[in-house]
Amino acid sequence: MFDVTTKSMQWGEETLTLETGKVARQADGTVIATLGETSVMANVTFAKARKPGMDFLPLTVHYQEKYYAAGKVPGGFFKREARPTEKETLTARLIDRPIRPLFVPGFKNEVLVMCTVLSHDLVNDPDIVAMIAASAALTLSGVPFMGPIAGCRVGYADGEYVLNPDVEDMHNLRLNPEQRLDLVVAGTRDAVMMVESEAYELSEDEMLGAVTFAHEQIKPVVDLIVDLAEAAAKDPFDFQPPDYTDIAARVRELGEEKMRAAFAITDKQERSNAIEAAREEVKAQLTEEELAHENLGDAFKKLESSILRGTIIEGGARIDGRDHETVRPIVSEVGLLPRTHGSALFTRGETQALVVTTLGTGDDEQFVDALHGTFKQSFLLHYNFPPYSVGEAGRVGPPGRREIGHGKLAWRALQAVLPPPTDFPYTIRIVSEITESNGSSSMASVCGGSLSMMDAGVPLKAPVAGVAMGLILEEDGRFAVLTDILGDEDHLGDMDFKVAGTEKGITSLQMDIKVAGITSEIMRQALAQAKDGRMHILSEMNKALSSAGEFSVHAPRIETMQIPTDKIREVIGSGGKVIREIVEESGAKVDINDEGIIKIASPNAEAIQKAYDMIHAIVAEPEEGKIYKGKVVKLVDFGAFVNFFGKRDGLVHVSQIAPKRLNHPSDVLQEGQEVWVKLLGFDDRGKVRLSMKVVDQETGEEISKEAESAQG
Repeated sequence: MFDVTTKSMQWGEETLTLETGKVARQADGTVIATLGETSVMANVTFAKARKPGMDFLPLTVHYQEKYYAAGKVPGGFFKREARPTEKETLTARLIDRPIRPLFVPGFKNEVLVMCTVLSHDLVNDPDIVAMIAASAALTLSGVPFMGPIAGCRVGYADGEYVLNPDVEDMHNLRLNPEQRLDLVVAGTRDAVMMVESEAYELSEDEMLGAVTFAHEQIKPVVDLIVDLAEAAAKDPFDFQPPDYTDIAARVRELGEEKMRAAFAITDKQERSNAIEAAREEVKAQLTEEELAHENLGDAFKKLESSILRGTIIEGGARIDGRDHETVRPIVSEVGLLPRTHGSALFTRGETQALVVTTLGTGDDEQFVDALHGTFKQSFLLHYNFPPYSVGEAGRVGPPGRREIGHGKLAWRALQAVLPPPTDFPYTIRIVSEITESNGSSSMASVCGGSLSMMDAGVPLKAPVAGVAMGLILEEDGRFAVLTDILGDEDHLGDMDFKVAGTEKGITSLQMDIKVAGITSEIMRQALAQAKDGRMHILSEMNKALSSAGEFSVHAPRIETMQIPTDKIREVIGSGGKVIREIVEESGAKVDINDEGIIKIASPNAEAIQKAYDMIHAIVAEPEEGKIYKGKVVKLVDFGAFVNFFGKRDGLVHVSQIAPKRLNHPSDVLQEGQEVWVKLLGFDDRGKVRLSMKVVDQETGEEISKEAESAQG
């Protein structure tokens, strides 16, 4: 009934297995990839005809994590998987980015790739397994795909690169100083196609070494997919790239001069208007048959690309007049918004980000329900890209894949320099509002995020800046690496290479290639050029930092204290009674965790101190020889019981109340009276022994031996 094909190999410390032929046999391609005990099913289907008017590749990639894969039931009210989580969205992008450039040019039929996590061993991250499964399924499906690709994850510990480190090793990397890198690389056997990373100030050589190491590790996986395809692949889909030579020549003939004049305009809006006007002039001269040509859009793009690329590769100026290495003019400002905790406006050419930092308490941490467990996130970065930022009147909705992806890139770049939670126990939320865009707005978010956190008084280890690099690569091998690319250079170029970091090293690297990969020589030059650009941007940012660093009066103050774990129950009280009383009486927020770390938060320093004193009175032990202020709670024939330390009472024997002999304690004391007492020590049964007569009851100072003798 089943025609099952299985291929396996040893990959690092685990066995990688690819299987097809048993499940989802009506899909064009299906592969179940298993690494250790993590299994992901990838299904590929594609339309056998192109929709009329489609002028792009309608590729959709979905990645779904099923909670049953880890033996869990989803949280929330509905108890089923709902909208994609951030991890699912980011993984779908991770798979989409390296496979999209490898479809045969001109293929514009609808393609659907669905990856479903079936089993998760909590050791091997399913995102890498999903990427391999998707590539294998595409290779088997017969779709015109110039793969296969493979991917892997690389860690960096003790100066050694680690292949596919455990999920736990990559979780919350900034609290694990032994791990300095979380890098994902995807590529073909010949070249790297995609890089995504979170790093901890790695040098350019260390980062390039990690990418090279990863590429070597994925080559045998590509070979395994080829072996599987040789045994089980379907016949290739009958597709011939369209020949639109005639319409391309016609468009060039009618529009080259006008397009060159339009691309010579340095202002983005004026240039865009001129390019659109040139297109309309060309269309006005085309016949109805030529206007209906399904590759007319490709013909215009080919003309625009050749104009932009040709000038640059010949060593000429870029479309805004810059050379290859110059960064656009930068203006950095901080403290713009009076009621926010921190704010910055970062402007680089025609790209601008208004970035705001808000400091919160433990109550503001985000709960993340993931397959490998539920955890809290105390650093959040949200990126918004409204239509007006590019001069358009578009639909506004919830954040899409682009917003989530760009926000995560900026998050990775910045979280490497955050102070430890023990030193700065705040929840930090950054919101980047992109107000203008022509070039990398995610890198503007990195720069603005760094400035706004410093404006909020966050003690960063170092400022972080980011820059986007581009590439023009010709078939004859000639290439040009461009610093701080424009939107048009990204759209018509061959690479989007974003590098963020401090003066010391790289904190994040993201690369997407639109051609069949690049060489290490190109990557080395791009990293070196990016470092120069980053240093220039950091120097420009420093001009704004002289006025930053004041902690906002509107931000909550947080103090931390550590108590013994056996005292946690006493602070919380039965049913939370004690901690509620502390919060109500002091007016401060109080959070306590299982390790006995207590965070006390309030904009009011007196409220924090009051809560601290109340908690300290519960958990601290009285010190022998120290003087305390207390209250008489009970009088008996042999002395007075005084409440002197939190809820702790002690006995002042009648002989220790006054220098003279008393008939009864009531001769000088009454219940409710405040007195000063010295803790003499503890008797054999642990009972507290207190003295009043050795303390001046007016000043609270201890009476010297000489003065005590004189009184006696």
